[in-house]
Amino acid sequence: MTEHARPRIYGADHDVPDAHTPRPGHEYVELTGGPLNGQLLDVTGLSFNDRTAGAYLITPHGACGPGRASYGPTFSRPDGPWVWEGDVH
Repeated sequence: MTEHARPRIYGADHDVPDAHTPRPGHEYVELTGGPLNGQLLDVTGLSFNDRTAGAYLITPHGACGPGRASYGPTFSRPDGPWVWEGDVH
């Protein structure tokens, strides 16, 4: 798999060499759909309640330009992946 085919870690800068390398001992969920599709979100240290609540994540390119996108788990798969629920205005 090439570097560009591997998912990028959410929040990692594009020009950082390890932007595509999950850190050992960390837990990640894949983000599906929306502007952050395919990226991995580090959920290490989040409580069960925090994981089931999802998150508003900063995105440089939402439906209305830069802003936040809502991602969360589905009832059938609470451990991931997290799905796009829409942009937050």
